[in-house]
Amino acid sequence: MTSALPILSAVETRVLGVLAEKQRTVPDSYPLTLNTLVAGCNQKTSRNPLMELSETDAQAALDSLKGYSLVMESSGGRVSRYEHNIERVLRVPSQSAILLTVLMLRGPQTAGELRIASERMHNFADISSVEAFLDELAERPAGALVVKLARLPGARESRWAHLLSGAPAETVQELREAGTADASLGEVAALKLNVARLEAEVAALRTLTARICSELGIAPEG
Repeated sequence: MTSALPILSAVETRVLGVLAEKQRTVPDSYPLTLNTLVAGCNQKTSRNPLMELSETDAQAALDSLKGYSLVMESSGGRVSRYEHNIERVLRVPSQSAILLTVLMLRGPQTAGELRIASERMHNFADISSVEAFLDELAERPAGALVVKLARLPGARESRWAHLLSGAPAETVQELREAGTADASLGEVAALKLNVARLEAEVAALRTLTARICSELGIAPEG
């Protein structure tokens, strides 16, 4: 995987999150078959937003994630099985991977909500320990993986969101609802990260296009 993380689609994020969740909540069924994975993606509890993915949708996401080394496939038995590789690729501890998993599956949440939602996968000692891991993810030298969102009017705590799919839409929306045009430093960093990722993907696509045109003997369009 390159130093610049890819921007995952909503489906890729859901697939990756389900693999990470099921590893810890149903270890006897892990690695997952495609059928079990789809069921986990489409379940009606502990998911935001709800999805109705087909096996084709999930398979396409798996193939893409394998290209980033975030997913591995094993062919033992009669069917293929899939497992995630989050901790090694992102170079984060298991506790951080669990927090990312919950954010991928349930959307933005406060540190307190994350602690409760993570209980089946890890028992964080207190909210402060959750916040410590979130701060590490936000200040990660290789690039932030989470961002603290603007606090909504009347809210006691700020929510956190993952950045695996780029800057969250909630960043802009919550600023509007809060009635301010000033973004926090964390939100500015998230937006800059999103732009950097997009620029890296555009550069890679241009290189690929140039190579294909060269192989076909045609001049690339300007």
